[in-house]
Amino acid sequence: MKPPQLEEITKEFPHIDLVAKAAESAGIETYVVGGFVRDILLKRAKGDIDFLCVGDGIKLAKETANLISPKKKVQIFKRFGTAHVSDKGVDLEFVGARKESYSKDSRNPEIEPGSLEDDLKRRDFTINALAYSINRSDFGDFLDPFDGVTDLKKKIIRTPLDPDKTFSDDPLRMMRAIRFASQLSFDIEADTFDSISRNKDRIKIISQERISDELNKIILSPIPSYGFKLLFSSGLLHNIFPQMTDLHGVDVIEKKAHKDNFFHTLQVLDNIALKTDNLWLRWSAILHDIAKPATKRFEKGSGWTFHGHEDKGARMVPGIFRRLKLPMDDRMKYVQKLVRLHLRPIPLVRQDITDSALRRLLFEAGDDIEDLLTLCRADITSKNEKRVNTYLKNFDIVEKKLQEIEEKDRLRNFQPPISGTDIMDLFGLPPNRTVGELKNGIRNAILEGEIGNNQKEAREYLLKLAAKKGIQPKKP
Repeated sequence: MKPPQLEEITKEFPHIDLVAKAAESAGIETYVVGGFVRDILLKRAKGDIDFLCVGDGIKLAKETANLISPKKKVQIFKRFGTAHVSDKGVDLEFVGARKESYSKDSRNPEIEPGSLEDDLKRRDFTINALAYSINRSDFGDFLDPFDGVTDLKKKIIRTPLDPDKTFSDDPLRMMRAIRFASQLSFDIEADTFDSISRNKDRIKIISQERISDELNKIILSPIPSYGFKLLFSSGLLHNIFPQMTDLHGVDVIEKKAHKDNFFHTLQVLDNIALKTDNLWLRWSAILHDIAKPATKRFEKGSGWTFHGHEDKGARMVPGIFRRLKLPMDDRMKYVQKLVRLHLRPIPLVRQDITDSALRRLLFEAGDDIEDLLTLCRADITSKNEKRVNTYLKNFDIVEKKLQEIEEKDRLRNFQPPISGTDIMDLFGLPPNRTVGELKNGIRNAILEGEIGNNQKEAREYLLKLAAKKGIQPKKP
């Protein structure tokens, strides 16, 4: 793997030449570094470019912004001595060369100015300690002090220095090692991985937000199970997400065993990953069976059961999101809904299923019905390929039935044709339980197919329902 000439790179990324001019004008020694250089070599570079300055990175950012336009804004992070400039969809990051480390119990690094060598040494992995000089005296010189190019060729994640020091200085790098391995389908070098196992408890000093950010990147990788297996075997997963490790293992009683729900969950996650990049749908795959350890029972004669794991799992979702510092908003509610409903479509594969069952599923799933069915399809895991194909064909039938019901009854975003206010106005009632009962009666009649989802039939049904309760419309 031969590094391309910088002159060729600048044709695709002309901002490099612009920063080079700014650096010469400001008299600041500057390099293109890190992930951008790595991704150039992997032929996966995007529009984000990192510049390392032996000097004042903020000054260089301002000089660059001024060359773009006198009105161009610079985002400055004084505490870390970094700055950001965005132009034409390209993000330019500027940082001064530095040393940094964590004290024993600190979540925040101690930072001090350093040399180019200091900065490349503190980089997390050899494949990220690569640089091009953009200085006039040696423009285009390629720097690879830790043989990162060889590691790229071998597809290896390795630390530049002693991994114990690297991970002790910044424990988040353990998560990043696994994240890069998962994103790039690389192996983690043996000594580096052993060090992750040794230092796994040090991850506890890192803020949960930063851990979850790396975890989400692992979840979004092409084959996320690979990252989770590394997290599990290193011991990191036990510290950051113990509810998931609780899924691991198989119990046997009377020669009857259940499946290993940890590896089943990873298979479901990989199945989902083949279909969608939706992070929260992938989270629903991770959490769909999360309550199985808590609901596991052995019933003599019939074997293992997990009755109610979907409902208990849905109740667990908010607590897991809160602990992992994931968003406590509609995204959490979306995952919670899919966990709660993930078993509901399974009985619908029977030929004798009623339209009312289909209507109720459409009503509860709403606009998320397609995502729910995607989750259910992914949940079909078996070594028996014929059985899997049979289930998938049955789900095709269910999906067709649901489409027919939706076209006829318009239940996906169901809103009762008669509201509680309409009922109170019609009968002169104050807000009370009776109003709710009448409203629910109309809803159930529509879902059961007794009446159509329209105001005329709903009103006629409401009058009959109210009459049975001895309630008459108020006189005009």
